[in-house]
Amino acid sequence: QVQLVESGGGLVQPGGSLRLSCAASGNIHSINTLGWYRQAPGKERELVARITSGGSTNCGAAVKGRFTISRDHTKTTVYLQMNSLKPEDTAVYYCNYLDLTLQSWGQGTQVTVSS
Repeated sequence: QVQLVESGGGLVQPGGSLRLSCAASGNIHSINTLGWYRQAPGKERELVARITSGGSTNCGAAVKGRFTISRDHTKTTVYLQMNSLKPEDTAVYYCNYLDLTLQSWGQGTQVTVSS
């Protein structure tokens, strides 16, 4: 099992920034992917960004150029730097862990972009 603990959500005005963090613990495989997904009310969960243990990244089209994903040197914590936030970025953001045999989800953190 892999446990994920998220932090950093909250309320921010349009154009503002937030940074989300997700700490992974447990049976972490050396080859894995950590990522962020989001789900807005009435919509399906969608990929925001993900990063592999080798450092490769990809972002969803809606956030490209505004959000950046990174990992710390231990590779067990992933960060999502969110800039130029828009009201349509409002959603519950979920951390995700994936390796060859296991997938885990965090409990989610609310991000609300509103004036």
